[in-house]
Amino acid sequence: MGLLDKHKKIEKNATLLLVLSFLVVTIGGIVEIVPLFYLENTIEKVEGVRPYSPLELKGRDIYIREGCYVCHSQMIRPLRDEVERYGHYSLAAESMYDHPFQWGSKRTGPDLARVGGRYSDEWHRDHLSYPQGVVPESVMPSYAFLMDRPLETEYIGDLLSTHRIVGVPYTDEMIEAAKDDLMVQTDPFGDWDALLERYPGAQVRNFDGQEELTEMDALIAYLQILGTMVDFSTFEPDASR
Repeated sequence: MGLLDKHKKIEKNATLLLVLSFLVVTIGGIVEIVPLFYLENTIEKVEGVRPYSPLELKGRDIYIREGCYVCHSQMIRPLRDEVERYGHYSLAAESMYDHPFQWGSKRTGPDLARVGGRYSDEWHRDHLSYPQGVVPESVMPSYAFLMDRPLETEYIGDLLSTHRIVGVPYTDEMIEAAKDDLMVQTDPFGDWDALLERYPGAQVRNFDGQEELTEMDALIAYLQILGTMVDFSTFEPDASR
């Protein structure tokens, strides 16, 4: 009862409660924040993670513009049910070039952090055009209009330059070649060796099956790269952090 009596005194004395609360928060903050000043980077670098190619970056902008993030998160929590359903838990490094990141806190549809390569381009095209034809219980609206909207490419170099300002390591060479890289990524018969040198692992093909470059091409290219940059069969977390 002695401890309870002492606790009652703290609860009844507003000034004492405020002072002690401030001390607890201060100590906790110091313990959490001070170690960060001794780290060069708070994100563990992971092999394979690279900036998005121009086409993937345009697809990401369309993903954000159409509000896909409202229903689909891109962060797999380190919980058993999450990992068994979606795959390896998400790493901070996988989002290091995302501005803004797409972690999310709500899921009406499944998490998309590892959706890349799970379905064919045709599946994505059909699902985006008529979701209920693929998943009858889906409440997702149709995005068939993306098939008819030519992809804007004129300012792609400016887009890469803007992302470089906030820390994405796009080089002068990448920015200068941005439009050519964007166009060649949908041309399986094009000269895309330089593209793959700049963006290792970029997938090169006609994503929506049409001759014209469309917003559907870009969105599918973005979806197909999600979760594919890191080889988790060889990934080992840094135990020193």
